[in-house]
Amino acid sequence: MSTTMNTSAHAIPLEAATRAAFPFTALVGQPTLQRALQLAAIDPGIGGVLISGPRGTAKSTAARALAALLPGAPFVTLPLAASLEQLVGTLNVEDVLRDGQVRLAPGLVARAHGGVLYVDEVNLLPDALVDALLDVAASGVNTVERDGISQQHAARFVLVGTMNPEEGALRPQLLDRFGLSVALANPVDAAQRSAILRARLGFDENPAALGAQHAEEQRALSAALVAARAALPRLAWSDEVLNHAAACAIAAGVDGMRADLVMLRAARALAALEGRTEVTVAEVDAVAELALGHRRPEGSAAQPPSKASAPQQPQPNPQRLQDQPPEASSPQGDWGAMPAQPEGTTKVQKIAGWPPKKA
Repeated sequence: MSTTMNTSAHAIPLEAATRAAFPFTALVGQPTLQRALQLAAIDPGIGGVLISGPRGTAKSTAARALAALLPGAPFVTLPLAASLEQLVGTLNVEDVLRDGQVRLAPGLVARAHGGVLYVDEVNLLPDALVDALLDVAASGVNTVERDGISQQHAARFVLVGTMNPEEGALRPQLLDRFGLSVALANPVDAAQRSAILRARLGFDENPAALGAQHAEEQRALSAALVAARAALPRLAWSDEVLNHAAACAIAAGVDGMRADLVMLRAARALAALEGRTEVTVAEVDAVAELALGHRRPEGSAAQPPSKASAPQQPQPNPQRLQDQPPEASSPQGDWGAMPAQPEGTTKVQKIAGWPPKKA
């Protein structure tokens, strides 16, 4: 005997199934991560935040908490199996043939406009997808092209990418495209772990109670972020600040100018958040490692900015190096390469059937 279940009677209302976000101000032991997310929320042009760390270090929890903190901000997740069209959208060119209208089928970047676009395990995404995503995040504009037709739309969102370094790394070219980075580690202090457990268990048991406990702090921080975003155009960078940011980038040995620009924008966002009327060297120092940590050459340690002004060591003459054989410019030459060996030549014998070569 078969039975049928009345699905309408057992349906769960959407509101009941929707889980509240963990309060941003209730996060424990993650001040650097919270600061980086706040700066990216104030100025999305910074280019997003890359969070690396082992499993269970509140990476996704912090991203969702940030979206809940921003008024009316959507939270959009990019699946690992997403295609480029799902990300940036596509144009329905068939509509042009039918009624002469080009219609845009929006992608995830359009849905995330004004909110947070979260990418878990960004290091496992195809490079082409990451590259397109970072382009939109930095410019705030998405361009959709198909069959010679293109359309643009605004797509300003806070990009939050997370990764576990044990599962693979991002190429340096893609790392450089992320504005800020934060490296998390497992907490080793027993008191801090206890505080994290207490907050998490309290949220799991009664999310509304923890939300009410932090409601005032949440409102104050949300208002501060909105005010800071409005104050950005009134803040400028002095020559002293520009020179200091350049010195920090030189000392870190980074390539290109993106680190300098991100440092300045992050310093301005911090000054706006703290209610200052100008950007100072102190703000640059406060955000420098967030902008330089993932761009610094592997194996090099952080150095004070003052070392950037030290006299440069004389560089070898490129033409002189070019005129030297490879083993002269490097004691061992290319790693694994064999030294050149003289080889004899053999006269080619006449092959039957081929006409003799004319003089």
